Amino acid sequence: MAAEKGSAFLLKVGDGGSPVGYATVAGLRTTQLSINGEMVAITSKDSGGWRDLLSGAGVRSVSVSGAGVFTGSAAEARLKTNALSGVLDDYRLSFESGDSLTGRFLVTRLDYAGDYNGERSYTLSLESSGAVTAA
Repeated sequence: MAAEKGSAFLLKVGDGGSPVGYATVAGLRTTQLSINGEMVAITSKDSGGWRDLLSGAGVRSVSVSGAGVFTGSAAEARLKTNALSGVLDDYRLSFESGDSLTGRFLVTRLDYAGDYNGERSYTLSLESSGAVTAA
């Protein structure tokens, strides 16, 4: 697999349409993705002293975080509206290779900051709800 640019790792929010159109969340400087899997241990006396795990069991989830500079884009406004109303929305993470992860996410945190002599910035956290599909 070839190296990829971090600037091409984009977070996009859905537009509520059918089919869903996606707009890039502008101003992000960093984007982080965590794919989480809960293990289910089925270790018994027959395990020979080694832990056994049940394949396909447990809860899987995807967490996304990011930080950037506020630009006032429509995608940022939709993100803020989702955070204030506590609703799930469609999001897509796209990579330079053309691969993507798509699913429904809840904005669990949205912080704004600004110094007197600097730009307005924001940080965000998203948690998946339901299946996240890779394409």
